[in-house]
Amino acid sequence: MPRVTTEIKDHIAHVTLTRADKMNGVDIEMAEALVAAGQALLTDQSIRAVVLAGEGRAFCAGLDVQSFAVLAAGDPEARIMPREFGNTNLFQELCMVWRRIPVPVIAALHGAVYGAGFQLALGADIRIAHPDAKLAVMEMKWGLVPDMGGMVLMPALARSDVIRKMTYTAEPVSAVQALEWGLVTELSEAPLEAAQTLAATIASKSPSAVRAAKRLIGLAESGASEDEVLLAESREQTDLIGKPEQMEVIAANMQNRVPDFG
Repeated sequence: MPRVTTEIKDHIAHVTLTRADKMNGVDIEMAEALVAAGQALLTDQSIRAVVLAGEGRAFCAGLDVQSFAVLAAGDPEARIMPREFGNTNLFQELCMVWRRIPVPVIAALHGAVYGAGFQLALGADIRIAHPDAKLAVMEMKWGLVPDMGGMVLMPALARSDVIRKMTYTAEPVSAVQALEWGLVTELSEAPLEAAQTLAATIASKSPSAVRAAKRLIGLAESGASEDEVLLAESREQTDLIGKPEQMEVIAANMQNRVPDFG
């Protein structure tokens, strides 16, 4: 069975972790499959949103315990330090690739969202969680530190003291608490359905405008200067005004109908 499946329907890519018997624990094969799934979407012009979810009882319970033995048996320096994907290694890329996908990525979270699973979820634009979901920076439990992009992704969402407490203790927190801390966008009793509904809403908007918005938000969050962000706002807007998709939005609004972008 594949570790990850991708189904594209109505311009939405549904990416699902399918190792339900292991609570979608991440082993080498899962890491490679997630990276392959994400990279396949980087240049797919047909998609307008992505829904990231996990089968079974959990979104992702973290790194497969058996993988520790595999990692420990080799040379950590040789496995971890090489930059295989620009500025990331394999395990960092499985989380960071979703940030580079040019359309919004929505993660539907339930059950355990631990360690690798937590960092994977942080790579999404939006996280919708079941109220009973549990989230954890789990690495300290195994005498490790988060090293899958977590220290790039967490500081953009949560306060320093929250990050430190979660990292130092490895204790799971409820989705309700994670929402208060800014690590979860919203709660839903049916997170997958909520994520799919949101993805459909996004997919109904101008594809070029949504992609431009993700680029612009990413630049604004990157530490770019005020001058750079203001100039980028103007550039993105100039490239949208009067173009076919924007004109279709105007026509649809005037005619009280759903826009048709083909």
